[in-house]
Parts: sequence; structure tokens; C-alpha cells
Amino acid sequence: MKLKSLGTALTTAALIATALTGTVATAGTAAAATQPDCSSALTNVKPKATVNLRSQPKTSSTALGTWGKGQNGGICFGGSKPVTGGSYTACGKSSNKWYFGGPNSTSVEGWVPATCLPI
Repeated sequence: MKLKSLGTALTTAALIATALTGTVATAGTAAAATQPDCSSALTNVKPKATVNLRSQPKTSSTALGTWGKGQNGGICFGGSKPVTGGSYTACGKSSNKWYFGGPNSTSVEGWVPATCLPI
């Protein structure tokens, strides 16, 4: 996984958007995505079911890819608590807690429902 490169990519995207539009991204714009705390990570995490990797911690956000059931991956675990986001029902439970991560087999990362991860 390339969790540390995410911050650099988001900063670059914001700078490009500023250069193209002449405006600075604010919390209300798409360029100001929720930033995960990736100061530490958990590895060898296997989802209980196949989950979508989302661009933001809510089910209405763009699905960037999938993380297959039982497939090894990792999640950001800074502060050891999930992020509060949109409400959902997944893997037989309802919650609004999300983790950022993805499978080891691809470079795609995104927000996944905490109820589907064995943490």
C-alpha cells in the first residue's frame, strides 16, 4: 500500500486546482477530501466480505475499487480509532465508522466500513 503518498497526491491536486481556477480549495470543495491519520498502520487485515473502496467515508461517495473477502491488505490506524462518517449497514451491522485502506494486490485505497473489518 502507498498510504504515505496519498497526502502528497492530494496536496498536488489542490495546487493544480488552484493554478487552473485561481481559487483556493476550502473544506466545502471536492479537493478538500477527508484526510486519514496514517501515522501507523495495521497489516494482514482481511475483510469479512467484499467491500467497496470509497473516496470519502460515506456510501454516496465514488467507489474507487473493491477489496475482496479474505484478501490481505492494510488500514491506517493512527489513533487506533475509526473515522466517523456516513451511516451504513454492512456485514450484518449498522454503523457510521470507517477505516482507510485497501488490498495489498493493488495500489487502490479508499474508505471501507469498519463493520466489515476484523478489528
